[in-house]
Amino acid sequence: MIVRQGSVTPFDFSGLAIRDYTAGHETTSSFAVITVPAGAVHAEAWSRRSDKYYYVVAGTIELVVSGEAQVLSAGDFCLVAQGEHFSYRNVSGAPATLCLFHTPGFDAASEVIV
Repeated sequence: MIVRQGSVTPFDFSGLAIRDYTAGHETTSSFAVITVPAGAVHAEAWSRRSDKYYYVVAGTIELVVSGEAQVLSAGDFCLVAQGEHFSYRNVSGAPATLCLFHTPGFDAASEVIV
């Protein structure tokens, strides 16, 4: 399966621009690229279904997992296991870009925003 960036329309999730490259495809995992503008925040959440694999492509974010905050920069990675509470925010003056894999694949009904 090849998916070209131009064929993926980003959608807004509370100020984050998310490109879901696997939406509508039968896959065992899902893949998205997230643009996190300066100052943007992902509210505390957790998944009933999936492990989440975050890789920072560009910029800097503060990621809080199970109450522990870490600042991540380009090249850093974090695994958020199923059931772990997490949130993140862009702590810099420039946009950040994240790659996100869900395994098993993303299912909106399984995601809980606290």
